[in-house]
Amino acid sequence: MNSEDKKNLKDILFSVLFIAGEGIEKDFIAQKLNITEKELENAVEDLKKECSEDKGIHLICYKNKLQLASNPAYADYISEVLNPIREKSLTRAALETLAIIAYKQPITKLEIEDIRRVNCDYAVQILVDQNMIEVVGRKDAVGKPLLFGTTENFLKRFNLSDLAELPDYEGLLERIKVIEEGETEKSDSLYNEFSLPEEEEIPEFLKDEKIETISAEDAE
Repeated sequence: MNSEDKKNLKDILFSVLFIAGEGIEKDFIAQKLNITEKELENAVEDLKKECSEDKGIHLICYKNKLQLASNPAYADYISEVLNPIREKSLTRAALETLAIIAYKQPITKLEIEDIRRVNCDYAVQILVDQNMIEVVGRKDAVGKPLLFGTTENFLKRFNLSDLAELPDYEGLLERIKVIEEGETEKSDSLYNEFSLPEEEEIPEFLKDEKIETISAEDAE
């Protein structure tokens, strides 16, 4: 990249991220644009100033990647115009399972069930479907059970740059609560209406979570 183009590096970066749609690694951008890490960081800082606060587009950074995203403050307006399919709310079981995986990963389903003392098939499937968790390998044990870990989508949804920024349990659940309050309830969704067996005790750190319930007949 010549010196003249470097003057427009911020706008070039904006264009690249806009067309990409998904996150791109910083190292890859610097390599392809033939610029230094310092030059890229300066462009990122300049772009952040333009894409922040009340602007419609924000620049987000996670796992050494850059991506453009809509301003969450305008989510309702975006929904009204585009009518996207909203992310389904996580159930109580899924919330607890996600917290366990986030802090204990990589972890097998059996190990999750040893902690929760209940079957986790449904909760794990919900988290996989919503791209919150993924298979990261197999454990070197009898049967070679699958190991689960959180995804980049988990980092983006909880506004984390990397797993090192994970808060304590209470901090994570506060983030979950904010997301849950911002999502609409859908009566036709088992994701936000599935209830755990009544005999299961609600963990202390999840007692403040708002969980919808349905009857067994409605769930069929």
